[in-house]
Amino acid sequence: MKFAICNELFEAWNTDKGFDFPRVFEYVKKCGYTGIEIAPFTIDKDALSISATRRVEIRRLAEQNDLTITGLHWLLAKTEGYYLTSPDPVMRQKTADYFLELIRLCADLSGHFMVLGSPLQRNIMPDVTKDQAFGYAADVLQKLVPMLERCDVRLAVEPLATKETNFMTTAAEGVRLVNLIGVPNRIALHLDCKAMDSEELSIPEVIRANREYLIYFHLNDPNLQGPGFGALDFVPIMNTLIDVGYEGWASVEVFDYTPGIEVLAEKSLAYMKKCLEEANARVTRR
Repeated sequence: MKFAICNELFEAWNTDKGFDFPRVFEYVKKCGYTGIEIAPFTIDKDALSISATRRVEIRRLAEQNDLTITGLHWLLAKTEGYYLTSPDPVMRQKTADYFLELIRLCADLSGHFMVLGSPLQRNIMPDVTKDQAFGYAADVLQKLVPMLERCDVRLAVEPLATKETNFMTTAAEGVRLVNLIGVPNRIALHLDCKAMDSEELSIPEVIRANREYLIYFHLNDPNLQGPGFGALDFVPIMNTLIDVGYEGWASVEVFDYTPGIEVLAEKSLAYMKKCLEEANARVTRR
C-alpha cells in the first residue's frame, strides 16, 4: 500500500504568488509520503486557466522531490456553473466539458486518478427523482470515457454521508452509478473512511462488499482530522484492505486543521505505518 496526502492541507503556507508547491513537495517527501493528491483550486479556481507551462512546472517539481502526483480531487470545488445531476442537458454538457479539461490536467501532471466528490454540485435538485439523478450523472460521466482512456486516467466516484449530500450516500449507490456507466476499468469506486463510518455496515464490511470496484482510498477520521486523531481504529481497516488485496494509494485527507499542519501530516503517516505494520504482522502469523 502506498501513502499520499491531499495538498489543500497546506494552503496556510500560500505566498503572494499562490500555493507554495516547492515548499510543500519538499516537506511531504521529508515526512515520508510517496504521493501527493492535488485539489485543482490550489493551482487555479478555473482549470481552463492553468497554462501548459504551469502544468509542466508542477510535474517537474514533484519529480525532483521523488513524489508521485496521484491525481486530482475536489474536482468542482470553488467553481461556478457546473452540476453533475442537472436535468438541463446544456448544463450537463458544460459540466462534462469541464471534466474533460480536468482529465487533461490530471494527465499533464502525470496523475492517474480523479476522485469525484464535490457534494454541492451533485445534490438532487427539487422535482428531480433519485433515479433521474443517477441517469443524469451517468450521462455526464459516460461522455468522459474516451478521454479517460486516451489519457490513462481513472475516475473514482466518491460516496459521501447524508450530512454532506443527498446523492450517492452509500458505497452501494456508488456501485450503482459505476454499473450504470458500465466501464469499470475507467470509472469505478472511491471509499472514504469518514463517509463509510456513517453507513449501517462497519467500515471493514463496506470494503469487503465493494472490493472489486475499489480503486482509490481516503484516510481520515469522522472528527474531520487525520487518521489517529480520533476514535476510529484503523488496524481493522488495514487488515481488511490487505485481505481484499488492495495495493493502491491510501491518501490522508483532513478538514479540521486545529492540531496544526505539521502535526497532522506527520502523525497521520506515523499512525498509518504503525497500523499497516500490525496488519502485516497478523498476516505473517497466520
